[in-house]
Amino acid sequence: MSKALFKSYDQGETLLFPVSLDDKISQDSPVRLISKIVDKLDITAVLDTYIGGGTTGYHPRMLLKVLFYAYMNNIYSCRKISGQLQENIHYMWLSGSQTPDFRTVNNFRSLHLKDTVHDLFTQVVTLLVEMGYLSIQTVYVDGTKLESRANRYTFVWRKTVERNKAKLEEKIRSILKLIEEGIAADNQPDDDPPIPVDSKELMKRIAEINSKNLDREAQRAVKELQNKHLPKLEEYEGHLEIMGVRNSYSKTDENATFMRMKDDHLQNGQLKPAYNLQIGTEHQFIVHYDLFPNAGDTLTLRPLMQKWKERYGRMPEKLCADAGYGSEANYGFMEEEHIEAYVKYNYYDMEKRKSFRENISVSQNLYYNEKEDYFVCPMGQHMKHAERTVRINERGCESTIDIYQAERCEGCPLRGACHKASGNRQIEINHKLRYYKRQAAERLASVEGIAHMKKRSIEPEAVFGQMKYNRQYSRFRHFGKDTVKMDFAIFAIAFNLGKMTKKRSDKTGNPNNSGNPSNKAEKSYNFALIITSVRIAAQQSCRICPKSGRTNLGHGSRYRAA
Repeated sequence: MSKALFKSYDQGETLLFPVSLDDKISQDSPVRLISKIVDKLDITAVLDTYIGGGTTGYHPRMLLKVLFYAYMNNIYSCRKISGQLQENIHYMWLSGSQTPDFRTVNNFRSLHLKDTVHDLFTQVVTLLVEMGYLSIQTVYVDGTKLESRANRYTFVWRKTVERNKAKLEEKIRSILKLIEEGIAADNQPDDDPPIPVDSKELMKRIAEINSKNLDREAQRAVKELQNKHLPKLEEYEGHLEIMGVRNSYSKTDENATFMRMKDDHLQNGQLKPAYNLQIGTEHQFIVHYDLFPNAGDTLTLRPLMQKWKERYGRMPEKLCADAGYGSEANYGFMEEEHIEAYVKYNYYDMEKRKSFRENISVSQNLYYNEKEDYFVCPMGQHMKHAERTVRINERGCESTIDIYQAERCEGCPLRGACHKASGNRQIEINHKLRYYKRQAAERLASVEGIAHMKKRSIEPEAVFGQMKYNRQYSRFRHFGKDTVKMDFAIFAIAFNLGKMTKKRSDKTGNPNNSGNPSNKAEKSYNFALIITSVRIAAQQSCRICPKSGRTNLGHGSRYRAA
């Protein structure tokens, strides 16, 4: 039986020529790509945040490389990043064997990247455009709620503050009235409305009262106002000032708003301090982002796209989003900016159901004569224009509403199914919104529109899934909107670099792929266009009325000329 042989093993062995770390890093390693990308970035703004003097510091370019690679590998803690710099050969290669501690990493991230990382993100996206991965001409927009680091039980609610403040103001007014009655007769009539009380006015009135001779009971009341009620009134005013237009905020993160989170697959959850993260994607790259205190998506589109214009200098040519963004104000904004909108509206999917199309109580199913401006009820009666009004909704958006009324509904056999009002039927019509909806329906029903909507479901939704479950980025780790936004900007850069690394490693050697890295996605999109056009051609015969030869589109008249 032969003796087993082993390679020589000596931990204390010294080498004549020390091993280079570069020899240990493969040529296709992600760290090499990160190093090349960061070397191309203009970090002048980052360098300007440093103050001269003192000892030498670690180079910002090295720290950027380390941060991006750490975020790419789901490492977000400064202590863990510091540990990797001493244990992981990839981090050693990126840092040149330098070992900054966790405080240095945290200070660099918090102090030097807070206002400058957003420009670095724009530069990375611009590089991706130059390399052919992106075009930033078409953007897919969606939002998700991410929980803040704030304590879940430090909530402040607007209704509670306003109710308690009103009670306190009433108590203050009654005390002031008693004090002033002891000084002089009250000249204010009893039926006058109560004067609002604020902290500054109360302090002024307390100073005026103290300048007069008061009895012991009045002095005790003034002392109660000054030591008890005035601080509480200032506290309530401070809460309302922090909230602004919001309905709540967290005491440990004043920028976070309480929102209902979807904690499980049944969408059960509870109110937690969170931010509404809005992103724009293309080919599953993050091309834009912003944070909002609104729980819904409707009010976020305009400011989101205005920030897009500030970032890239122009608006995208096409925008695709779900029904949460389909409002009159948003459609009008996109029309003004010449953005081709593939955005659903509420009831878009419901309008395709047979039960909805046959519901005579829905105003969308009534025939409208645009030339003579009247609707036709299910019994053929003309519903003429009655009045016009302007309404401003809770979001501050102004809408023009036209009201149409039937002349005689008494004795109509369809009245029970048509409407429930006691008098003649009235319908409220927003013609501008109807125009936008009709325009959106035509775009979404086109070959390109159907392809965009299919692709939308795998664009931002896929990014959110990868972010929350693959990258474990489901909750923010910082306090304050600016710091949270800075942290997500670093994550977005690392996410894009990771996606770019993956696409480069997936190359199969096909010469068609080398010219354009997004060639595969473009082929998939073109294939979807072909399949969709075939389906529309096959379904076209089902949409034509056999008697009149008109097509059912679900807007305005029930049938329109095919």
